[in-house]
Amino acid sequence: MTDTSSTDPTFTPAVHYQEPKAAVAWLERAFGFEITEAIDGPGGNQTMSHYELGVGGRGRVMAGGEWNATVRSPASVEGVNTQTVHVLLTEDLDAHCERARAAGAVIVAEPTDEPYGDRVYRAADPEGHLWTFAMHLRDA
Repeated sequence: MTDTSSTDPTFTPAVHYQEPKAAVAWLERAFGFEITEAIDGPGGNQTMSHYELGVGGRGRVMAGGEWNATVRSPASVEGVNTQTVHVLLTEDLDAHCERARAAGAVIVAEPTDEPYGDRVYRAADPEGHLWTFAMHLRDA
């Protein structure tokens, strides 16, 4: 049995890109993610690369290439998404949205206070992955 610390998330989503190295650099610039692990594929092969990005010290997301026929970026399948990534922020959601917009994110839904107590916005990255960012305002 593997010992896991209480800081390891139970679930870690993975997103796949045609150009993972460029995507990771964009995710840093647009969303403020921090690279916590970077493994480039052998000989610079981006298909076999693996990156992990930290999110405010409270979670992580993995990013990599399209390493087999069942793992694709939305850019490879006419923009189709089969999952989205939800990120809980702890400060200034509106400023985060503006940072993402300035970096070229397509803002799919502007920041809105939701009836369940969160302020939320949604964005698409350059390859079409959908991201939801939320900040808890109050208990519903």
